[in-house]
Amino acid sequence: MTGLNKAQSQAVHYIDGPCLVLAGAGSGKTRVITQKIAHLVLDRGVNSQNVAAVTFTNKAAKEMQERISSLLNSTQSKGLLVCTFHSLGLKIIRQEYRELGLKQRFSILDSTDAYGLIQQLLVTTDKQLIKNAQNQLSLWKNALILPQHALQHAENEEQAQLARLYASYEATLTAYQAVDFDDLILKPTRLLQVNAQVRERWQNQLRYLLVDEVQDTNACQYDLLKQIAGPRAMFTAVGDDDQAIYAWRGATLENLKTLTEDYPLLKVIKLEQNYRSTVRILQAANRLIENNPKLFQKTLWSELGAGEPILVKAMNDEEQEAEQVAMMLSGHKFEHRAKYSDYAILYRNNFQARLLEQALRRQKIPYVLSGGQSFFERSEIKDIMAYLRLIANSQDDPAFIRAITTPKRGIGQKTLESLGMYAAKREISLFEAIFETGAEQYLTPSMIEALRTFGHFINRLEERVRIEPASELLSELLKSVDYEQWLYEQHDERGAQQRWQNVLDCVKWMSAKAEEDQLNLVELAQRVALITMLDRQNESSTPDAVQLSTLHAAKGLEFGHVLLVGCEESILPNFGEQQHRELTNERLEEERRLMYVGVTRAQRSLTITYCKRRKKGREFVPCLPSRFIAELKLQEDKHLPDETPKLSPKDRLGALKSLLKINS
Repeated sequence: MTGLNKAQSQAVHYIDGPCLVLAGAGSGKTRVITQKIAHLVLDRGVNSQNVAAVTFTNKAAKEMQERISSLLNSTQSKGLLVCTFHSLGLKIIRQEYRELGLKQRFSILDSTDAYGLIQQLLVTTDKQLIKNAQNQLSLWKNALILPQHALQHAENEEQAQLARLYASYEATLTAYQAVDFDDLILKPTRLLQVNAQVRERWQNQLRYLLVDEVQDTNACQYDLLKQIAGPRAMFTAVGDDDQAIYAWRGATLENLKTLTEDYPLLKVIKLEQNYRSTVRILQAANRLIENNPKLFQKTLWSELGAGEPILVKAMNDEEQEAEQVAMMLSGHKFEHRAKYSDYAILYRNNFQARLLEQALRRQKIPYVLSGGQSFFERSEIKDIMAYLRLIANSQDDPAFIRAITTPKRGIGQKTLESLGMYAAKREISLFEAIFETGAEQYLTPSMIEALRTFGHFINRLEERVRIEPASELLSELLKSVDYEQWLYEQHDERGAQQRWQNVLDCVKWMSAKAEEDQLNLVELAQRVALITMLDRQNESSTPDAVQLSTLHAAKGLEFGHVLLVGCEESILPNFGEQQHRELTNERLEEERRLMYVGVTRAQRSLTITYCKRRKKGREFVPCLPSRFIAELKLQEDKHLPDETPKLSPKDRLGALKSLLKINS
């Protein structure tokens, strides 16, 4: 426990009831959570099997796990649960699948699978319509609203149609014996609400909860935690109301307010000492966020010195902005003898990245784009992989559903629903079900014929796996399902061309890999699955490269030097998709919190840029600097000393030689 400040120590040692730790940016919240787990296990004799730490991302969970490993040995930490909300929900579903009416081998649909299912139900190819419907269904689930409630509270016919779609979607998932991503929270929450025996079981199993980023919880996540905490209410919730930036996906700041109402004995502890940023950066951030109404008053402070002045640069347009940002970064790196990985360029919207990428490439500056889509996450690659997954494991229901419906082969939703009902009754996979004579009672002869034709096709490929090269089987697979033709039917020529090229590149790579490592098709499928998982795990790796990131994706991260670009009215704050859309107080407050998150990512230097004009179509339109720049009140820091590091002539010469060596 050495090295904890007074507030951190108080947060670690308080276990007499419910506790809220208000952890400002850079105040050491992860350290508090991990030290508290160690304190519970080592000093208070709590069995690690009865402790759970819950957060939002795999990266945060992994970081916690690594820190705990340095505090507890494997025996002391055995059974300790450190996971995301969705992993916790999945654990409950797996243990309670019978209570939920699921078979043990239930399927989990990813967002692409769910999108395809909604597309089938809506009978449309209008991508925006499907996406909007998918988003609304997700928001309903996050808010604990069931189909019947959505229909009862529909205010117009459009909402009523969406509610009916929701009911059909849920019926189809039940028939498929499948859950979607939001169900991983909704189903366990509903189960704990209505089943006292199950609720008591989980309250006894998880006797102490530590919840990270509580300000980002939606209604469903909050209720799940409340059900598990039960009347004992032995939990520590850690969060920061100034960093709540996910209202668009259902998170609600009301949960922090509700926490104080649900638990009148709640102990509130504030972590206000910041270990990340200089005084200038913190004072500017404090002045900015003062413009928002406060649930809890707090002021961050730092002992890290005044630091470099915050720079605000006006640019003529977005092209000049991208070029100047690349040049400023290059010059700053030279002056500070820094690494590229010390720098981040942050922006509000993804569209801002394109010009920045081009400028960095021209300057030969390495960069990584956060949130970039992995090659194996592309829908066309996942389509092909579904066939390989099914050949490797006929129990893989999500792979079966994806493969049998891509391309279409006369097997629709009703056929799969009937098959799903039979498979659920028999507690077998969908693939196994198509060959059982009992399925004929649920399906018409034409349905059976179409399903078994597909099943025999997969079985023939599986039989040949052991004796034929993977490259030949892959080529035959693509020809047999006529995937290229299907792509051209689904997309415009340019889109289909790009997707088909991605498939060919993937097949070429897999064929080479199979030959190089002497793998058959099943072994290759397993190898690719492992690569995909590792790909996700390695997203947090930090090569020596500049980080390009949206403000949302940068939350929780920190960088030596931050360049915050495009700080203009209508971009940050963002007015929404509709032109001249009214900026409500709630929306403005969330946009201000987003700016606050951007400012507080910086450790030593912060540069803010905005454009005087931007191109829209063929014309330039004038831009106004973001109101948030004025709210930083940078003029109030003029009395602080300028602590910009200065290079000695000798160091400058050394840096110049290094630069010439790199570029030669």
